[in-house]
Amino acid sequence: MKHPPFLAPGATVALVCPAGYMAREKTKACVHELTSWGYRVILGSTVGGKSTTYFSGTDKQRLLDLQQFLDDPKVDAVLCARGGYGSTRILDQIDWRGFKQHPKWIIGFSDITIFHGYMSRNLGISSIHGPMARAFDPNFGNPSDVRALQAVLEGEATACRGPRHAFNQLGTASAPVVGGNLSLIAHSIGTNACFKTKGKILFLEDVGEQLYNIDRMMLQLKRAGMFKGLKGLILGGFTESKDTERPFGKNSDEILAESVKEFRFPICFNFPISHDKTNFPIAIGQRYTLVVDKNGSRLSSTKKGN
Repeated sequence: MKHPPFLAPGATVALVCPAGYMAREKTKACVHELTSWGYRVILGSTVGGKSTTYFSGTDKQRLLDLQQFLDDPKVDAVLCARGGYGSTRILDQIDWRGFKQHPKWIIGFSDITIFHGYMSRNLGISSIHGPMARAFDPNFGNPSDVRALQAVLEGEATACRGPRHAFNQLGTASAPVVGGNLSLIAHSIGTNACFKTKGKILFLEDVGEQLYNIDRMMLQLKRAGMFKGLKGLILGGFTESKDTERPFGKNSDEILAESVKEFRFPICFNFPISHDKTNFPIAIGQRYTLVVDKNGSRLSSTKKGN
């Protein structure tokens, strides 16, 4: 998979909200940090706009805001300020022709997973699953993940460790990495935004889901064949999971383990990719090495040339 040009001081980064609303003041830490890296930052009209609904603007407004930066050859990266819900509503209206001529990094997670899946499947161009604007504030994110995001953007090697876990399945795999939010991936099955997972390392995370729904979505991925031919599986945070009044009977880790128990590729649990403070950035479609051993797990990339 191709990657967009790596960034250097003087690069231009645009902030947009293609889904949920975000107040402009909540982007201040992000703008300050990106500026300290030597980047020029542009705020789209959907950042702190006049919307009075859940969304950062109408579908047309969000589409036009994103489209202008995809088309602008002077913009080197587009950082989605937040996720929420709404990216799928504009996905099929995006014109990717200018983007394909001048690829740029698209950064985000959660609802932005749908863009990652589409780009991976149809464009063969890498994007970044990683911290969004709020995470640049140390009260809400992990500064080491923000530094790792800069490293990915600038083509430097990155690495991250996960904990020991009773359900970890030991082994080593080197392969392209794809993945993101479990809900978005499950909903993408059968569409043009569904990741091709054969021969890949897949990562999954989610937030606020009923335990039975995690079970249902993992079964959906398995029934769709998304675990067949995997080289490895990274299970990140499944935070704020909810139970029914009559208990489901398993916690999220037990549900995940049961869903993939017949597979023999390396699997790690509780890796720091999540909606919580830890969210290690991943360059979608780029090659990483996953090592799961008795001490825990480690995911590492290599420095890439332009």
